[in-house]
Amino acid sequence: MLVSEILAIKGKVLFTVAANKTLVDAVEVMTEQDVGSLVVFDKGRMAGLLTFREVLVATKKAGVDWQSLSVEDAMLKDPVVAAPNMEMDELRRQMVEHHQRYLPVMDDGVLMGVVSFHDVAKAVLEEQSFENRMLKNYIRNWPAEDQA
Repeated sequence: MLVSEILAIKGKVLFTVAANKTLVDAVEVMTEQDVGSLVVFDKGRMAGLLTFREVLVATKKAGVDWQSLSVEDAMLKDPVVAAPNMEMDELRRQMVEHHQRYLPVMDDGVLMGVVSFHDVAKAVLEEQSFENRMLKNYIRNWPAEDQA
């Protein structure tokens, strides 16, 4: 299964935030939209990725002053990205190797979406379910031996 197929299953809704916004603004969007990541843009280009992990780390470091932090202060700069034609096995390997649960999907510098570990699990489940149905159908329609 390709990353583009995972995006098709997930849908292509994107949530972004400007690098100069406050961390408070970003957390508000993340909680209102029930998403675990925001792609960070600066001057029309992807500048990084903000996930709840980065929010928690930045909050711990800043202490009571965390609300004055900008998204740029907390974001993951230069996140690992996936390509639409990347195989799911390679995607999973990248996620595990880089300890990154969310990967932006880029195609020639254009953001196509974000794939999460949850999206990958859902795609695997759907793929296995489809294969299971096909195998059961194949077995059910197996030609019976002549009992002459």
